[in-house]
Amino acid sequence: MPRLLLLNKPFDVLTQFTDEQGRSTLKDYVDLVGVYPAGRLDRDSEGLVLLTDDGQLQHHISDPRHKLTKTYWVQVENIPDEAALEKLRKGIELKDGKTRPAQARLIDEPANLWPRTPPVRFRQAIPTQWLELKISEGKNRQVRRMTAAVGFPTLRLIRYAIGPWTIDELAPGQWRAVAEDDVLKWSDDLDSQKHRRGGYRKKPEVSDGRRVDQGRNDAQPARRSPRRQRKPD
Repeated sequence: MPRLLLLNKPFDVLTQFTDEQGRSTLKDYVDLVGVYPAGRLDRDSEGLVLLTDDGQLQHHISDPRHKLTKTYWVQVENIPDEAALEKLRKGIELKDGKTRPAQARLIDEPANLWPRTPPVRFRQAIPTQWLELKISEGKNRQVRRMTAAVGFPTLRLIRYAIGPWTIDELAPGQWRAVAEDDVLKWSDDLDSQKHRRGGYRKKPEVSDGRRVDQGRNDAQPARRSPRRQRKPD
């Protein structure tokens, strides 16, 4: 049975389990062996990170070809006008290519928002505004580059959701496991989609979250967890 964990990653934490420089990593918050991040979240960003012990699930979540929507709360400097929002919606031309169309809207400060440590540095005479931005790809530091390109630098970035999963009721540093039935349903949906596409050329292995795998932390995870049979309704 594949495992899937939701972690609210704090600021200044690397999305990997080891670091030769002694910086804070996922190992400071997740004490389970054999789970690894599905996708990345920058050290200076906060919010949802998904972890799994299943290579196919990890691949589907992290691969932008599957267009899994990621929702971000973005605090920017100054107040974007409708013209800036429309540019974000249509796609921004970056050095590594044009971004896909995004959903962008102004929002109030999110409810029950925790203070960041260390605090964000504001310029006293310039107001700030929160945006909700939904994208379905993962270029390097994409959200920050998108808001900067339309003239509104990002001050704070929180990933609220990936697909159907959110950080609701998770304080920074806390994690919870997704219910087995929900993971099973998601895995079944992946199998159906893979069958329609003709399958992967090679079954994906679980990556430890670093750009180049240099060995596993603790134990080597299985490539694919055994499938539990669904009970009849």
